[in-house]
Amino acid sequence: MIQSEKMIVLEQLLKPLYDQNKEKLLFHGWHHIIFVKNKTRLIAQGMNIDSLIIESAALVHDLNYIVRPNSEPGEGKSLREEHLSRAGYDDQEISRIEEIVRESHTATRSENISVEAKILSDADTLFKSLPITPIIFANKYITENNVDIAKLAKKVVDEQIPLLQKDIYFYTDFAKKNYLKWAKTNLELWQNVLECLEDKDIQQTLELAKSGI
Repeated sequence: MIQSEKMIVLEQLLKPLYDQNKEKLLFHGWHHIIFVKNKTRLIAQGMNIDSLIIESAALVHDLNYIVRPNSEPGEGKSLREEHLSRAGYDDQEISRIEEIVRESHTATRSENISVEAKILSDADTLFKSLPITPIIFANKYITENNVDIAKLAKKVVDEQIPLLQKDIYFYTDFAKKNYLKWAKTNLELWQNVLECLEDKDIQQTLELAKSGI
């Protein structure tokens, strides 16, 4: 089976799984997976790499959220291996995809990751920094992962500001050129969220809103 056929089968296997879990995958659902897959293809254009292996990694990169909310990529390893194997990927391909997923993880990624992981990271990170994400998807993330806005804001700032400072928020020239402005605006917003949550009147407002009074 050629690589493109494997990826078609993989997508056919994963779509029903995501449909079954759509009630809990409000942020990391099929909409997110397809977005990341499509953007890996766009970012990889013109590069001398196997874009299909990156797109395959994009399809399975968040399976850990099906296993458990608010989890790390490693918790989805068995589920990734199962579906990749069923789709016809060999052991070497599965191992490479697992490595790409691990390397690209926002909380742990560094300057020294593979080109494939950089592309997956840029596509995945872009979803976090879209101008619509704080408006539409932030609340879905909060519900899906059972965190409050303060924990989400702290997670975003603590994980992503250092990446911006190291100039690896995005890795590829394409992503930096087209999306870095959005990222900077998004991170400034989350810094402002943390700052405003220190205001006691805002804290009271949130508590009253939560209690429905």
